[in-house]
Amino acid sequence: MASTNQSPFYRQAEGKFNSARTNEEKLRYLEEMIRECPKHKSSEKMLANLKTRHIKLTKRIESIKKTRRGLKKPGIKKEEMQAVIVGFTNSGKSTLLSLLTNTKPEIVSYPFATKYPIIGMMYYTGTNIQIIEIPAIESEYYDKSIVYTADTIVLLINSIEQINEAEKQISNKPKIVVFNINEEREKDRRKIEATLKSKKYNFVVINLKNIESNIEKESVNNFPSWGWQVGGSGSNNSENLEILKEKIFQSFGKIRIYTKEPGKEKSQKPFILEKDSTIKEVAEKIFHGFSKQIKETKIWGPSSKFSGQIVGLKHQLKDLDVIEFKTC
Repeated sequence: MASTNQSPFYRQAEGKFNSARTNEEKLRYLEEMIRECPKHKSSEKMLANLKTRHIKLTKRIESIKKTRRGLKKPGIKKEEMQAVIVGFTNSGKSTLLSLLTNTKPEIVSYPFATKYPIIGMMYYTGTNIQIIEIPAIESEYYDKSIVYTADTIVLLINSIEQINEAEKQISNKPKIVVFNINEEREKDRRKIEATLKSKKYNFVVINLKNIESNIEKESVNNFPSWGWQVGGSGSNNSENLEILKEKIFQSFGKIRIYTKEPGKEKSQKPFILEKDSTIKEVAEKIFHGFSKQIKETKIWGPSSKFSGQIVGLKHQLKDLDVIEFKTC
């Protein structure tokens, strides 16, 4: 758009308009351009053009809002444990979702590819955790409502500076910072970890591209490739992916309690309970109001003083405890 004989304020607004990343920003600076545009006869055509663009941009914003409302609501039923992946465009959100869950979103290199929430389920130590990837923070499709209702935020970044910028857009929820580094920055891993630790973030440093590449090698060669180089970045990153899964689970403040029958192995699927839950709460889930029929309870794990300790119904449980009930 020509800016001949326009004031410095108009040219400043036009510059901001041209560099704006969202439609909302463009609309704000377009309105500044209209205000600063001279109102004499020789500028009538330019002013009319600005107003026409304002009408079209306003309609586009409203259309996108309607589309977003239509896309985000159906199919998103919040599960008991829900985490949302938040980050800037091309930060690796879709790759992280594919590595954590059973979902395989389209992964592309161009910016702002994700335009609606993508839902996946992470199966971890017998638990089901809902993971949602949402459009980039700077995208016009960014959905704050999902961020506010989620239990945990997985903040995926490529630089320390992105944390402060992202925190302006996210709610005050438990947050796990995932620093996605590339091969060039592997040498800076310890420095990055030290910085994040000094700022007291709950974090994991990971190379998503490295993990993805190793998984592809594994599928081609039909043998485990993670950690193929002892002490190398492949091993470090695959371990950190498992650490991230554990951090996601721990962020919900839940505990996993397994049960077993006498003489048999523990169950594969745990009960998910609130912290400080008691033996009685597990018993009620199993016996449905008939916990008084329990004759004896043995326990193994973090809350026991020794393996097979006999405890009462008021005994407080800890994560990964194993319980054995004997009934009358």
